[in-house]
Amino acid sequence: MNNKKTLPLCPVAIVLQLIGNKWKILIIRDLLCGVRRFGQLQKSIGCSQKVLTDNLRQLEENKLLKRKVYPEVPPRVEYSLSPLGQTLDPLLKEMAKWGEYYRTLI
Repeated sequence: MNNKKTLPLCPVAIVLQLIGNKWKILIIRDLLCGVRRFGQLQKSIGCSQKVLTDNLRQLEENKLLKRKVYPEVPPRVEYSLSPLGQTLDPLLKEMAKWGEYYRTLI
């Protein structure tokens, strides 16, 4: 888990440390649309179970998503963005706009 002493001094580096791989960005993108189960995320994102599990754990540890386990057999687990994770919405929208702009240039 991060604390103020372990975070980089540069704010951009902080963002990259927290969400700086393609899997985390895609997880956040999907969760901005609402609650998702593990299988839904895996199918949408297209990564292995291990990669998805590792990234979900890191996002949860960094307080960007919430994991809710239902006491059922088999267990049902749902993922959603935390209030802090929801604040990434404008950032991803700007990334999407820039991606569309770039597409028009090439």
